[in-house]
Amino acid sequence: MFLPAGEKQFKFWVLRRNGLPNINIAKQFGVSRQAVSRALLSMDKRIEETLLEMARANRIEVERVNPKKGVLFGHSVPFKASAIIFISAKHGMQVWYEHEGDCGSCERYRECIELLWDFAEEMQIKLKSSEDPTKIADELFGKLKEMTEEA
Repeated sequence: MFLPAGEKQFKFWVLRRNGLPNINIAKQFGVSRQAVSRALLSMDKRIEETLLEMARANRIEVERVNPKKGVLFGHSVPFKASAIIFISAKHGMQVWYEHEGDCGSCERYRECIELLWDFAEEMQIKLKSSEDPTKIADELFGKLKEMTEEA
């Protein structure tokens, strides 16, 4: 699982991503609101740097980064496909390439379904029920893109 140096800072970041105000995070952990704000600024910087490094490593041209949500949208140069890099509290750092696959015959089918549904739950995104990971991913990442445009 992706946990940067400060595990407590990461927990603050996840709670904020889930919509909890800084003041409530401070109360929950018994720290000052300023301490939470400093920790979140530090986490945003680390997360942005990590997402950008992952994009470089995977030869993904960056279109948009949202460190508060932990997502990067881009385009894979070698695969000539849209790509998203995201941080899941449960599954760690993930890279997903837009593709049309034969999901029914893929040995990773169950793993993909679980990852997508878990991440949708983490991001509090409601999805239409589907058995096709490609369709789930299209819906999830489309909604996530809309969310990050607003933020």
